[in-house]
Amino acid sequence: MELRPFWEDAAARPGSAALTRLTGDRDLAEECAQDAFAQALRRRAVEADKLREAAMLSPIEGVADPEDEAPAVPDDRLRLMFTCCHPALSLEAQVALTLRSQAGLSTAEIARVFLVSEPTMSQRLVRADNKIQRSRIPFRVPPAHLLPGRLESVLTVLYLLFNEGYSGGGRVDLGREAIRLARVLAALMPDEPEALGLLALMLLHDARRAARQDAAGDLVPLEEQDRGAWDRAAIAEGAEILERALRRQRAGKYQIQAAIAACHACAPSVAETDWPQIAQLYARLARIAPGPVVELNRAVAVAMADGPAAGLSLVDALRDAGALAGYHLLPATRADLLRRLGRVAEAAEAYREALELSGSDAERRYLTRRLASLTP
Repeated sequence: MELRPFWEDAAARPGSAALTRLTGDRDLAEECAQDAFAQALRRRAVEADKLREAAMLSPIEGVADPEDEAPAVPDDRLRLMFTCCHPALSLEAQVALTLRSQAGLSTAEIARVFLVSEPTMSQRLVRADNKIQRSRIPFRVPPAHLLPGRLESVLTVLYLLFNEGYSGGGRVDLGREAIRLARVLAALMPDEPEALGLLALMLLHDARRAARQDAAGDLVPLEEQDRGAWDRAAIAEGAEILERALRRQRAGKYQIQAAIAACHACAPSVAETDWPQIAQLYARLARIAPGPVVELNRAVAVAMADGPAAGLSLVDALRDAGALAGYHLLPATRADLLRRLGRVAEAAEAYREALELSGSDAERRYLTRRLASLTP
C-alpha cells in the first residue's frame, strides 16, 4: 500500500478545525489533528474511533456550529495553525506547539530549528502545555478580525516548515506544503506585505533546489551549482511577488530575506553577485530582527564583499561571545574562511569541530570532502 503525504487526503476527511470548534477539547482535537496528518498506517485504524468520540460530545454553549458559517480561513490546515497560535502563549511556545501538533515534527526536530537541546525543548513544551491547562486557554478557531494578531506566529511556523523541507533532510514534501499554505495565506491577507514576502522568499529559494544536491545526494555549494538548473519561472514569480510587497513600504524580515535571495537568484555567477548590497541587506535585517544566525550570514556576505579576514573577525566575535554554541555552521563557516586565508591547520581543526556537531549525513559528507581537500 502506497503511503501518501499526510496532507494529501485531508480534504476527504472530517475537518479537524471543525472538531476543535465543536468539542472545545484541546487534547482531543490535537490528537485528532495529529492522526489526520500523520504519515502512518495506524491512522486509518484509530481515527474513526476518535472522530466518533468527538462527535458524541455536545457543542459548547455559545459556539456556533462550524457548518453554519463560512470559515475565516479557507484551508483546514491553516485554520488549525491560526488556532494553535494563541496570543496568551509566548511566540516560541505558539510556534513549537504548532510544529508538534500540526506538522508532526518530533521534539528533537523542533529543538534543532530553535537551536536548543532536546531536553530544553521538551521542558518548554511541557511548560506550555501546563499553562494551557492551568489558564484554561480556549482552543478555538479565531474569527477573521483576530487573524492579524496571530499572523507573525503563523508566518514563523511556515518559515520553519519550509526550512525543514529545504535543508536536505529528506522532507521535501514539507517544503512544498509550506509553499502551498503560504500561497493560501497571501491570497487571504493580500494587504500584509510580510505574507507576500515570505511567499517570495520560499519561491526564490525553492527555485534553486534541483541544483543544491548532486546525483548522490551530496550538497553542492552555491559557487559550484549549475545555474542553468535553477527554475527561472519560480524566480520570476518570486521577484514579482517581492516587488508587490516592497511597494507597500513596510519592509519586514521576510521581505529583506527575499531581497537577499533575489540578489543570488538574479546574478549570473557568484563572482558577479552584488555582495556589498547583500551585506547591507543583512545589516538592515540585523537591526529589525537581531540574532546570531543573522550575524553569521552577514559575516559570510562581508567576507565576500570585503575579503575573508573581514568576515572572520565577525565570526570570531560570535564565537568569543558564546553565541551559536553547538551550531555546526559556525565552525564550518570559520573553517571556510580560514581555508581561504591559507591557515590550513586551523581550518582543519574547525572542519573537525563542525563534523562533530553536524547531524545531517549530506552535510557530514560535504564537510569530510572539505577537510580532505586540505590534505596534500
